[in-house]
Amino acid sequence: MTDIHHLEVKLKSLKLSGMLDTLDLRINQAQRESLGFIQFLEFLLEDEVQRRVNKKLAARVKKARFEEQKTLEEFNFSFNPKIPAQYINDMATCQFIERKESIVLCGQVGVGKTHLAQALGHQACRMGYKVLFTKSSRFLSDIGGGRADGTRDERMRLYLKPDLLILDDFALKEFSTLQAEDLYELIDEHCRKGSLVITSNRAPEDWYALFPNPVIAESALDRLMSRAHIITLSGKSYRSLLRPAQPQPLAKEVANM
Repeated sequence: MTDIHHLEVKLKSLKLSGMLDTLDLRINQAQRESLGFIQFLEFLLEDEVQRRVNKKLAARVKKARFEEQKTLEEFNFSFNPKIPAQYINDMATCQFIERKESIVLCGQVGVGKTHLAQALGHQACRMGYKVLFTKSSRFLSDIGGGRADGTRDERMRLYLKPDLLILDDFALKEFSTLQAEDLYELIDEHCRKGSLVITSNRAPEDWYALFPNPVIAESALDRLMSRAHIITLSGKSYRSLLRPAQPQPLAKEVANM
């Protein structure tokens, strides 16, 4: 026990908490399975590697600011067969980020656009990419606030930093002139250095009319759509699957019983 205590002290001083946390488990496993020294050490090292991987993933997920942590494993594709599961799973390889391409998820309310966008973002975090999730309205409000206090450029840089930026609920209503200019800059700059995932209840061809200046609309959306995968989701609402089960009404008592 004294030797183990000394080993624990050394592991702690070297900040090898992954090995420290599983030390007792691995010692018992080594005794039970008659593991060799090299195999025992390999298991301990793998525990440490996994701890560090998990820690980095947790940090990336936190910085992504997801509304909820959603994964593709949690998404029930069988509930709505019209959703192109194979295509979306292909996007989950994140090769589109390497190619600086974007994804547009459009379709009616409730079909799972935001879930899938965040799931793709989570997958990108797993693969080591920097991700940021935001509602489109929140982005516009934030940049608008930056115009008021002189921090607009600084705030814009925060949205241009990540490898993947997710804009949720895009094009819900008409943009003001300043909002259109902000969106143009964001799309123009980000499409050169990274990727976007955009969700919208409107089809992309309906976005142009929301911009007050058709030249800005054409310039911004042409840059986006020329290197974007357009995935239209249809079918029944996925949200109905997530609703809690409703209690069944009690049967009416027989009259005069």
